[in-house]
Amino acid sequence: MNQSNTQNDASIAPHEWQTQQVIDLQMSMAHLELTVERLDAVIARQDKDIQTLQRQLQLIYKQVESQDTEGGIAPFDVMADKPPHY
Repeated sequence: MNQSNTQNDASIAPHEWQTQQVIDLQMSMAHLELTVERLDAVIARQDKDIQTLQRQLQLIYKQVESQDTEGGIAPFDVMADKPPHY
C-alpha cells in the first residue's frame, strides 16, 4: 500500500473501513457480472455463427461431391498433362 492509503486507513474507524470494503467488493462484483453477461452474449453469437458456417460448409461439400467430373473441370493428372518436350 502507498503511504496516503495507510494514513487514510488509520484515520477511518474499523466499521467504516469494513463498510467501504463491502461497497468496493459489491462494485467489483457488479462489474464482473456485467462482463460475464457481455461475454456470454459474444459466445452465444459466435456459436450461432459457427453453426451457420458448418451448415454452409456441408452444403458446399455436397455440391462438390455431386458435381459430374466429366461436365466440369477434370482432376489434375500428372501423366496426362505432360508438357510436349518430355
